[in-house]
Amino acid sequence: MRTSAQILGLPIISIKEGQEIGTVKSLVINPEKGSVDFLTIEHEEWQVSVKAIPFKKVIGIGEYAVTVESERSVIDLNEIPIANQLVNKKIKITDAKVMTRKGELLGAVNEFFTDEENGMVIGMLMKQKENEFVLPSETVLTFGKDILIVTEDAASHFLTNPLHLIHPEEESDESGTISHELREKQIELLQGKVLQKDILDKAGNVLFTEGSVLTEEDIKRAQQEGPGVLVGLSMNVGA
Repeated sequence: MRTSAQILGLPIISIKEGQEIGTVKSLVINPEKGSVDFLTIEHEEWQVSVKAIPFKKVIGIGEYAVTVESERSVIDLNEIPIANQLVNKKIKITDAKVMTRKGELLGAVNEFFTDEENGMVIGMLMKQKENEFVLPSETVLTFGKDILIVTEDAASHFLTNPLHLIHPEEESDESGTISHELREKQIELLQGKVLQKDILDKAGNVLFTEGSVLTEEDIKRAQQEGPGVLVGLSMNVGA
């Protein structure tokens, strides 16, 4: 699972040629499938036409690079009408408003999560007033340019941690709150990991600094801060 921010700007490496062929400029969303279908490429020599890589041609998305088999994976969007149409739809997800089909505004999307194996959008980090929740993509009816239309019961599917998009059965106990066992498991998974970037609180202040080795107290503090901070910890740690 990767956030859009973790993919944007990554170098794209050709395995066959053993060289960088550009960087990820944008993620092209297919609103019908709810997936990332193409990665457009930033390259100083490609100014006239828009180049991209079909997500199905991506070998892997790592911490430091996106890998493809060869430069032949790159396509010219002007030569692929369907791909060009998707680019022109400009579906971005991040910053989109979240609204039920009956017109109730639930909040706005801060970030979204993609399955790095198949490109499917599996969930969104959503802000609702002062709170943050993770919204599973199964609740989305329509991926629009500026608005996501969701089911009427979308709020009942809110999660507190993006890791539960992969393991939803671990989200809560019978009372609907995060269980003690789950909190302990989060501590077990993150304790001793090294942060690879600064983690900010909701006010934009540095909460944990890059290079810090996470302690049990750090993780408990992140749990108290909310899912946004826990997302930062979970997605930006190394061994």
